[in-house]
Amino acid sequence: MKNRGKIKDILTNTALFTTISAVLIGCAAVGTPDGGPYDDIPPKFIGSAPDAGGTNVKSKTVRIDFDEYIKLENASEKVIVSPPQLEQPEIQVNGKNIQIKLIDSLQPNTTYTIDFSDGIVDNNEGNPLGDFCFSFSTGENLDTMEVSGYVLNASDLEPIKGIQVGLYSDLADSAFTTKQFQRVSRTDGSGHFVIRGIKPGKYRIYALKDMDQSFNYSQRSETLAWSDSIIVPSSTIAFREDTIWNTDKTIDTILTVEYTRFLPDNIILRAFEATPNIQYLAKSDRSKHEKIDLEFAIPVDSMPIIKGLNFDEKNAYIVEHSARFDTITLWMSDSTIYYNDTLKFSLQYMATDTNGVLVDHIDTLALSTKRSRARILQDEKKRAEAEQEKFEKELKRLERNGDSIGLARLLQPKTKFLKVENGNSTMNLNEVYTLSFEEPVTFLSDTAVKVMKLMDSVWVDIPFEMEQDEIKIRKYKVYAEWRPEEKYKLEIDSASIVGLYGLHNDNLEHEFSFAPLNLYSTFTVNVKDAKESYTVELLDNGGNPIRSGKVKSGKVDFFFLTPDKYYVRMYDDVNMNGKWDTGEYEEKREPENVYYINKVFELRQDWYHETELWDITSTPLNKQKPEAITKQKADKKKTITNKNAERDAKMAKQMAEQEKMKQERKEKRENRKKK
Repeated sequence: MKNRGKIKDILTNTALFTTISAVLIGCAAVGTPDGGPYDDIPPKFIGSAPDAGGTNVKSKTVRIDFDEYIKLENASEKVIVSPPQLEQPEIQVNGKNIQIKLIDSLQPNTTYTIDFSDGIVDNNEGNPLGDFCFSFSTGENLDTMEVSGYVLNASDLEPIKGIQVGLYSDLADSAFTTKQFQRVSRTDGSGHFVIRGIKPGKYRIYALKDMDQSFNYSQRSETLAWSDSIIVPSSTIAFREDTIWNTDKTIDTILTVEYTRFLPDNIILRAFEATPNIQYLAKSDRSKHEKIDLEFAIPVDSMPIIKGLNFDEKNAYIVEHSARFDTITLWMSDSTIYYNDTLKFSLQYMATDTNGVLVDHIDTLALSTKRSRARILQDEKKRAEAEQEKFEKELKRLERNGDSIGLARLLQPKTKFLKVENGNSTMNLNEVYTLSFEEPVTFLSDTAVKVMKLMDSVWVDIPFEMEQDEIKIRKYKVYAEWRPEEKYKLEIDSASIVGLYGLHNDNLEHEFSFAPLNLYSTFTVNVKDAKESYTVELLDNGGNPIRSGKVKSGKVDFFFLTPDKYYVRMYDDVNMNGKWDTGEYEEKREPENVYYINKVFELRQDWYHETELWDITSTPLNKQKPEAITKQKADKKKTITNKNAERDAKMAKQMAEQEKMKQERKEKRENRKKK
C-alpha cells in the first residue's frame, strides 16, 4: 500500500501543479491572435519500463515516457542515482522519453532512485516538470522513507552546492573510510539535500566532496561532515496550505492539502576540510639576488636549520618569518654572497616520509635569479647611458631657451632613498600608527623620529614609544597618548635611518589627526548563556572580519567604530587559541561552532547601539547567515513562463491605445462639424 501511495503522491502533485499553472496563466494571444495561446503546461509522466515503483526489476535499462517532447538540462549536475554508481549511467533523451542505462550490476533487494531534480522541461517553452524522482526495486518491497536537511561550510555557514550526502546502516566509524555510501544525494544551491528510497532502520549520515568518486572518505583534501546523532527515518501525516492565484496576483483559493512528511527533515551538517598533515617544502624562490623566499606546506614548530654550501651562512642574512614559520624570507646581508648568481644551501626540517610520519629531513637547494649579475650590470649600464643621453638633450634645450629655473631643477642631484610608508592623514582611535620600510633596517638613530602635538599654534614634542614588530620586522609601531580632534606631526630626519642595502631615508614630515569622538559609534553585543570561549567578530559589507572581541560577562563592547553597516558572527574558541579551528575526522573532533545574527546593524555617528539578548539556538543554522553577505545563492526556482498573462496585458494595452485613438478621432470630427 505504501508503494502505491508513493506513486499516487507523485502523480497527484504533478496534476495539482498543472491545475495551478492553468489557473495562473491567461489564454489570450497578443500580437499573433491566430496562433493561439502559448504552451504553458509542463511535461506529464505517462508511463515507463519498468513501472514506476515496480518491484522484482531485473533490467538495468529504464525508459521514462512523457506526453510531449522534452529536454534534460544539466544532467551531470541535476541527475543522481542511488545507490551510488561507480560507473556513470548512460542517459539519453529521445524525443518524448528518457532512457537510462545502469552500468553497475544491480544489487539484490534494493530500492533504486533516479532523481532528476528540476532538470526535465518541455522542448518548446522550457516549462519545468518540477522535482521528479523515479524509483523501482530489485526485491519484493519498494523503500519509500526520506531524510533531508542542509550542508553548510563550518567556518562561515555558507551553503555548499553539489556536495554528496550519504547514509550507512553500518554504524561503525570505519564505514565512512572503508565502504561506499548505501544511499546518496547531492545538495542544491541552498545547500539542501533529500535522500530518498530509504529502508526503516538506523543510519549514520555524512557529507563528502568526493575527489576520486570512491563514495567514501579516502583523502584528507576531501571536504567532509558528519553528525553524531543516529538517523532514524520516519513519516507522519501533515497538512500545508497551497495558494491558487488569479492573473492579477490576487488570491483565488487557499487549499489545505494533506501530505506525507518524512522525518528528520532538519538535519544540519557542518562541512570542513582537515588541516593538511603532509609537510614538505612547497616553494623556494629567489626573485632578487638579495632575497630568498621559502614556503612550507604546513606550519613548522621552529626555524629550519640552514647550512651554506657555497657560502658561509654565519651572519649572511636576516630572517623575516610568519608566526608559525610556514613562510620564511632570507634577506641576504653580504653583497659578496648575494652577488653570486647561484646560492647553494641545505635546509633541515621535519618533513613527512612515505609512511606519513614526520622525520628529520634535509633538502639541498641551488637558487638562481632569472637574470645573472652580469646581465643586471649590463642592463644598468644601458639604462644609465640612455638617461645620460636624455639628460644632455634636455640640458641643451633649457640652455637654448634660457630657462634658469628648469636648469636648476635638472641639475639638482637625484638620490635614491629608502622607501617608507606611514599612517593616514586621518586616523581612527583604534588604529596603530605604523612605519613600514621596503627592506630591513640596520640603523635607526635614537633621535631619528620625533612626535609632536600642535598646542596653541606651536608644535611641541610629546613622549612616545616605538617598537619593531616581532613578525614583520620591517614594520615599526608608534605609540603615544593620542587624543581625538588633536593634531600631530611625525618627523624623521634625513639619513637617520639606513636600510640593509645602504639606502637611507629622505626627510619626512607627516601631519595627522584623530577624528572627534562624535564621529564614532559604539556597539555592544549581548549573548545569552555566554561562555568564556565565545569570540564575537564584526564583519563588513563583504562579510570580512574587521574587529573581534572576547565575550565577558555575557557581552562584548566595540568602541570607536566608523559609522557603517556591520554584521555579527561568533565562534566558540574551545581551545582558547584565539582563532577558529577546523575539525579532524580521525580524532572525531568537529570544527568549532560558528553563529550569525541574521540582521544588518547600521551604526550612525555619535550613536550607541546594543543588541537584544542573542540566543544562538533560536534560529536554525541554515537561516542564520544574512542573505546580503551569503555568496552561494540559492538556485533560481524554475517556474512556468507566464507568457499568456503577458499576452493578455499586452493585448489590453493595445486595445486601450486603440480606444484612445478612436475617441480622439471622434472628437476631432465633432469639432470640425461645429466649426
